[in-house]
Amino acid sequence: MNILEELKDAKTVGITGHVRPDGDCVGSTMGLYNFLKENRPDLDVRVYLEKLGDDFNFIPRINEIKNEPDLDLKFDVFIVLDCSSLDRIEPFAEMFIYAKKTICLDHHISNTSFADVNLVEPTWSSTCEVLFTCLDENLISKEVATCIYTGIIHDTGVFKYSCTSANTMTIAGKMMEKGIDYSSIIDNSFYAKTYIQNQILGRALLESVLFYDGKCIFSSVSKEIMDFYGVDGKSLGGIVEQLRLTDGVEVAIFMYEIGDGEYKVSLRSKSVIDVSKISTTFGGGGHIRAAGFSAKGSVHSIVNKIGALIEEQYNEIS
Repeated sequence: MNILEELKDAKTVGITGHVRPDGDCVGSTMGLYNFLKENRPDLDVRVYLEKLGDDFNFIPRINEIKNEPDLDLKFDVFIVLDCSSLDRIEPFAEMFIYAKKTICLDHHISNTSFADVNLVEPTWSSTCEVLFTCLDENLISKEVATCIYTGIIHDTGVFKYSCTSANTMTIAGKMMEKGIDYSSIIDNSFYAKTYIQNQILGRALLESVLFYDGKCIFSSVSKEIMDFYGVDGKSLGGIVEQLRLTDGVEVAIFMYEIGDGEYKVSLRSKSVIDVSKISTTFGGGGHIRAAGFSAKGSVHSIVNKIGALIEEQYNEIS
């Protein structure tokens, strides 16, 4: 796909990604936004995302993101990136529905091909890797490269997840050649934590529980604890990744309370369990080694259901 060709007759373009935007969502949406602002200055292009944390302040034009939908606008083209289904782009879904043409760029295996034009590559590292193939490499600026590199390092865990391929590394290298401050991007957007985030991480690790003969680990944070520290879900990134690094663990489960008895659940696996299958059972989605969903119930009831699904997969393997 050539994105400029897809937009050749457009005058208005909207861009969005999934709820609770992560690094790949921010990188891909802002990468495309910056590319169009630089190479199609005649376009009225707007990008819509939920309010972001300060860890993405280095992204070019980050202050131009709109947090509320423009429901009176009917876009010629509306583009969704890093999102597997229409319900994952609320509250911006109505703008997508009424656009004259819709496009989806994604890498989630659970993608439902809900747009008019879909480019979905489930085996690729990130939506930023997919986006790169849609752009003229010669027109990619340092600013666009910063966005693409950000998405790649977030969805590959700085090149250590199994989704990382030789092609991923080639693209990352090409972005580095554009002059980006790659070490700063990694430190400040992936590893950097505030003092409060470190406190919550420490508490989550201290209260974590091993089960299934040490192959699984889970931890949870209640709304009460989040209120005590004055944080929201955006401050809890990285906890599930740290749990996954526990020696001998195959599956890590982290959950935090988003409402009365309702939890946001993140799953990670190392090499055997397909957590996207588990997530889909709960109405969520994601990748083979990283997925998530929302669920109602007690912490232990949700973990027990997940544990049963993990055991089913182990039984199928054996």
